[in-house]
Amino acid sequence: MTKHDLPERAAPAFDAAHAKSYAEGPPRQVPGFDGLHRMTSQLLAERVPVNGDVLVLGAGGGLELKMLADNHPGWTLTGIDPSADMLRLAAQIAGSHADRIRLHEGYIHAAPAGPFDGAVCLLTMHFVPREQRLETLREIHRRLVPGAPFVVAHISFQQTEPERSMWIARHIAFSGTAPANVESARHAIATRLSVLSPEEDEAFLREAGFSDVSLFYAGLSFRGWVAYA
Repeated sequence: MTKHDLPERAAPAFDAAHAKSYAEGPPRQVPGFDGLHRMTSQLLAERVPVNGDVLVLGAGGGLELKMLADNHPGWTLTGIDPSADMLRLAAQIAGSHADRIRLHEGYIHAAPAGPFDGAVCLLTMHFVPREQRLETLREIHRRLVPGAPFVVAHISFQQTEPERSMWIARHIAFSGTAPANVESARHAIATRLSVLSPEEDEAFLREAGFSDVSLFYAGLSFRGWVAYA
């Protein structure tokens, strides 16, 4: 699940040890995490100008912000996340680029109107309830300049049985969940996440107004697409 399990715990002390612990999590849990970041950076850079402004939805934790700021020294990044705790962590992890990063607490409606030259949403959309998914995508689209790239990746697998249960089991196994916690993890994924099939994910992107929707990443239970406003 990665990003938003933190807000349910007691607020942590955001010291170097905590930042290091958080930063080590997603690479273990997401197949090809480093490659996903590199591809995201590359796909955005195809159309985002060297002095572009990029919207990052689900920016809590700061890993995408730091990666994009490291790779593109001319970009300004606007990060949105509903968790104040995770935004504080983002500010710490990406702190060396603070002069180019703006952080906003909230959901997509808290984002400035833009227009932005590109947008990214990694490992977050499966936390958005199904009934809010299309509106969220439309609000992202509305904030982009025509033709701007949108890179999105999250958990996505078939929702018919027995495929659904099989993919949940694969996801848990790859994450290295302790045997004693497997059942609680299965229940959490089955009930707390909003997972769509890849076909539904692509259809929502098109209905929200995006075109040229292309799958660029598939890592076990995760899928990633690039599309254009």
